[in-house]
Amino acid sequence: MFDLRLDSASEWVRSKRFSSVAIQLPEGLKMKAAEIADIISSNTDVHVTIIGDPCYGACDVYTDYKDIADGLIHFGHSPIPSVTDDENILFIEAFSNVDVKEGIKKIVDRIPEKKIGLLAAVQYIRTLKDVKKVLESCGKIVFVGKGDARLKYDGQVLGCNCSAAESIADKVDRFLYVGEGDFHPLAAAFGTGKEISVFDPVTCELRSVNDARDRILRKRFASIEKAKNASSFLVIVCTKAGQRRDAAADDIIKKIELAGKKAYKAVMEEVTPDSLLPYKTDAYVSTACPRLAMDDSVRFKKPMLTPPEAEIAIGARSWDNYEFDAIRDV
Repeated sequence: MFDLRLDSASEWVRSKRFSSVAIQLPEGLKMKAAEIADIISSNTDVHVTIIGDPCYGACDVYTDYKDIADGLIHFGHSPIPSVTDDENILFIEAFSNVDVKEGIKKIVDRIPEKKIGLLAAVQYIRTLKDVKKVLESCGKIVFVGKGDARLKYDGQVLGCNCSAAESIADKVDRFLYVGEGDFHPLAAAFGTGKEISVFDPVTCELRSVNDARDRILRKRFASIEKAKNASSFLVIVCTKAGQRRDAAADDIIKKIELAGKKAYKAVMEEVTPDSLLPYKTDAYVSTACPRLAMDDSVRFKKPMLTPPEAEIAIGARSWDNYEFDAIRDV
């Protein structure tokens, strides 16, 4: 289903004249790690090391690869242009080769709006050309937005960045997201305030994210309400290249202190329930990936907030002005 471009990856390794290379894969591809390592090794006659740490995006790129290899092949994500410019790191996006044309034809009647904005996870970004053609042939007016410097492709959306959607939000009546899961389209739903339909290119199912959005909002409201009683906050900075936001941490610390509460800055690479257990504060504020608060908050024993949510908890922002946390570049 996904093009791992192992021949191209092997040719890149040979052209670099590496004697060793490391490979990094997201969780969904790790079952293929041994097979990928065997193919690259047999094609290039170099030693291949598998990076075993969790990997959820290009923000997790293993920048310490030089300790174990001459180069790194990162599978499954596109580079973050403003973050990664190492010529010895190769990104293999693992584009899907699924044909979406027939599937889109079957669901187009279920999208009543005229003006449609298209979004996709990077694996399906190349399908947007065909999706656009089908929708336009059915009388739709279709837009594909250009995001900020954090996004490589037009129409691309990340769980932490929906700037491509925001760039055309005033032109469209609804967005159609091509991909699986809720985290990426939810970022666009919160960031634009528009209706988002999700088209799964594998099952050809069409669904709304409304229920997921409302469910998350209820959970976020409960966490914020609980944090309103906090007198101290641990403000977390992640050292991963694509997630580090010291300025955002310093800004929310100032606001917490102005509200008469205590704030402590902690810098760490992996933010887990166990890593936070020693700290005796009443609540956490994460400036790392928004997923920590949005998806994983139930794993933490104390309220885990994003910076905009912390502002609500301390009275610096109203709930009516709720904002999805985003990591942006200009």
